[in-house]
Amino acid sequence: MLSATKLAERIAKVNERIEQACRRAGRAPSDVKLIAVTKMTTVENAGAALRCGLHSLGENRVQDFLTKYEQIGADAEWHLIGHLQRNKAKYLTGKMEMIHSLDRLPLARMLDQLSEVQGRPWNALAQVNVSGEETKYGLSPEELPQFLDAVQDLHGINLCGLMTIAPFEDDPERVRPVFRMLRLLRDRMAQSRPNLELPHLSMGMTNDFEIAVEEGATMVRVGSAIFSDLN
Repeated sequence: MLSATKLAERIAKVNERIEQACRRAGRAPSDVKLIAVTKMTTVENAGAALRCGLHSLGENRVQDFLTKYEQIGADAEWHLIGHLQRNKAKYLTGKMEMIHSLDRLPLARMLDQLSEVQGRPWNALAQVNVSGEETKYGLSPEELPQFLDAVQDLHGINLCGLMTIAPFEDDPERVRPVFRMLRLLRDRMAQSRPNLELPHLSMGMTNDFEIAVEEGATMVRVGSAIFSDLN
C-alpha cells in the first residue's frame, strides 16, 4: 500500500499540472474534474486517495468496481470508464455517478429500462473512437449524429457529453488533434441540436491529460500518475 504522504504528493502534483494546463488555455481549474482511475490499484489505495481529498474514482470493469464498492461504497463518486456489457449493467443500478462508455443503442435501451428501477436517469457520455483504432470501442464520428438523435428519445438517459481514448504516444503532442476533433465534434452536435446539452468532454489520461485540458477536457482519467508503484 502506498503511504498517505506519497499519495497526497502525487495528487497535489497532478492537480498542479491540471492548473498549469488550464492557465495556458485561459481556463478555470475548477472546470476540470480529476477522476482517479483505480483499475490497477488496491481497495486500500483507493480508500486512502479519498482520505487525501479525492472524490471521484473511475473503474474499467464492473466486477472490479463492485469489489471496491463493497468496501468504499458511497464515500466516492463513481465513474465507469470501461466497456460495459449489457448483462452487467444491472449491477450498476443506484451506484454510478456517470457512465463514460455509452457506445451502442442496445446498451442505451437497456439502461433506459433500468432507470425505472434506479429511480433516476443515468448520466452518460457517448464514447467516440476519434482515432479509428480497431482495438478501441466507440462510435465513429459519422455514427454519432444518428446515435445522439436516438438516445435523445430515451428519457432514462441524460447525455452529458462525449468521451474518447487517444492512442498512446511517447510524444503526447501527437494526440492533440484527437482531443481537438472531439471538442469540435461536440460543438457541432450541440449547435445542431439545441435541446441537447453536451457540457462534458472526458479525455486525457496519465500520458496526455495536460494536452487534453488545453483542448477542452472537463474530465481527465488519471491512474498511474497517482497509484503506480513505479513512480
